[in-house]
Amino acid sequence: MYLLISVLIIVVCIFMVLIVLVQNSKGGGLASNFAGSNQIMGVRKTADFLEKATWTLAVSLLVLSLLASLTMNKGSKASASRSAIEKNINETQDPNALPNFPNANQQPGQAKPDSTK
Repeated sequence: MYLLISVLIIVVCIFMVLIVLVQNSKGGGLASNFAGSNQIMGVRKTADFLEKATWTLAVSLLVLSLLASLTMNKGSKASASRSAIEKNINETQDPNALPNFPNANQQPGQAKPDSTK
């Protein structure tokens, strides 16, 4: 369902871009191309259609975005509460701890000398 809504959002966005690019901010746009000839719809009706199409696409984009957020896969609560960054932070060692370098007299496989004497 989420995938279908995502595809519809992309299609609506493409149509929205095309409709907005056809319009002219001063009222010309596609309607100005038909000013010299008599069309079936007429010049004013073309501008009205473009405005209604813009508003319809904007509202449908809003509704589809809300539907997408409702149908989004949330995952399990245990994995959602801890992100990967949070896990890495919790698994790191203490940065204030001193490194444990081997003693010069100690062999790599040999145990540490007892310092409690």
